[in-house]
Amino acid sequence: MAAYVSVGNEPGTSSLIDALQTSGRRVLLPRVLPDNDLDWSVYAGPASLQRGPRGILEPDGPLLGVNAIAGADAVLVPGLAVDARGYRLGRGGGSYDRALGRVPVGTFTCVLLYDDEVGLKVPVEPHDRPVAAVASPSGITRLRRTL
Repeated sequence: MAAYVSVGNEPGTSSLIDALQTSGRRVLLPRVLPDNDLDWSVYAGPASLQRGPRGILEPDGPLLGVNAIAGADAVLVPGLAVDARGYRLGRGGGSYDRALGRVPVGTFTCVLLYDDEVGLKVPVEPHDRPVAAVASPSGITRLRRTL
């Protein structure tokens, strides 16, 4: 599974990634590269996290390469909003759109948001990649993709 360490007021992911790792699942977490692309390392518990160059907690394990995300059975991504088609608003660096472009079609992809961030109109550009679902306090909702 690929996930991320939440920042600021994003829905918290620490308990989730700890529970996944404790249950024996391999959890990949991103490391931001200088060009804003994402490389991946295996999460080895809270002590394995360190502040990266942008102040975000990142795993300190060996880098697996930008294509490591392609082997994940499920991918959780951050966002600020999502529309009904699955297009999400990110922070503007394009990191997750690049990463999602490497995920095989049919892999479960999900953005974690609060209820008031779901179903909003978001700008869509040609490089944007939709997600299949949104998880919010109201539950998990499959999103309609009209590409």
